[in-house]
Amino acid sequence: MKFLLPFLVASACYAQGFLYLGAWPKQVLVVDEAKQQVVDHIPLSTGTPHGVQLSRDRKTIYVWTVDHNGIEVIDAATRKVTNAFVLDEGNKQVRFNSWAPDPEGKLLYLVTETVEKKIDRFAISPLKFAVVDLAQKKIVRTADFPHDEAQAQRMGRANANMHISRDGKYLYLMRQGIQVFDTANFKLLEKLDLSEPESGLGSVGMGQQIDTLQKPGELVGMFTAIDPFVHRQVFGIGRFDLDTRKFQFTPMGPMSGGMLGLHVTPDGKTGYTVTTNGTGGNKRSEFWAFDLGTNKLVRKSEFEGRARYSFAVSSDGKELYIYAAGYQIEVYDAATMKLRNTIDVNTDITTEMIVLPSTR
Repeated sequence: MKFLLPFLVASACYAQGFLYLGAWPKQVLVVDEAKQQVVDHIPLSTGTPHGVQLSRDRKTIYVWTVDHNGIEVIDAATRKVTNAFVLDEGNKQVRFNSWAPDPEGKLLYLVTETVEKKIDRFAISPLKFAVVDLAQKKIVRTADFPHDEAQAQRMGRANANMHISRDGKYLYLMRQGIQVFDTANFKLLEKLDLSEPESGLGSVGMGQQIDTLQKPGELVGMFTAIDPFVHRQVFGIGRFDLDTRKFQFTPMGPMSGGMLGLHVTPDGKTGYTVTTNGTGGNKRSEFWAFDLGTNKLVRKSEFEGRARYSFAVSSDGKELYIYAAGYQIEVYDAATMKLRNTIDVNTDITTEMIVLPSTR
């Protein structure tokens, strides 16, 4: 028995929540943090998952599947799909990347691009706002996307750069600055350029990320800014309240390489990010830890990165996860930033990770 004791003690140190990840071919994996293994597979009917979102109350998981631009709704408590449908119709594809659920769980707001296959060509329509009624399983309303914004909009993979206010009246699109739209008519009400004239900074933009441990309605993230004189890009920690539109930004230093966004521990005291510099064999990856009380970088450590990867923090804030572009989730100790374990999920991970604390 004495030989088993160290293993039992080590196992008890892991977080007690669950990880949800979209995976090949048509499923969402459920990983038990305490057991460090896959404990459930949620089958999907509309295709391979490409993006995930979490409701404000953290009870519902929304999945975007890429085959036919499908939507599937999962009840987190039962791990059952409660709704599934596709947006494509006949020779029309309804592509979308920026998307967000409303607080009541009845609607999805999207920025769409419709592609119609004709006899001799593909016709691509201008970007539009679209509202999906989940009960009717279809788009029930559209509106033109502002032309000026469409010219500058960079449509990336599924992300959390679009948000809805707590009362459902306002839509926030996070780019260089924050655009505020009325959800009733999609009129642009305000454009928060988030400039910092006192510090000499120009427009501030929020990086793309999904962080399911943060408090609903509050965004604490890694923001970037460009000074208007030599156009040097700097990074810093920004805080934005979706309901009051109050914004605070603390510049920290010049950008060098890439950053994967800020992930905040459940107590809100520490934030972690991953930075990369170089490419190929010269690529260097580091964990950075920030004290969010002082907005200071307090620790950093190099680790062996992959060609491509994503990053998340465990439900108790004590582990760091490196995953995607492979079959493994690497588990690092947040205190030492050293590798503790590797979880083999036995399939390709295709989405970001949703981290949910356990209710057991």
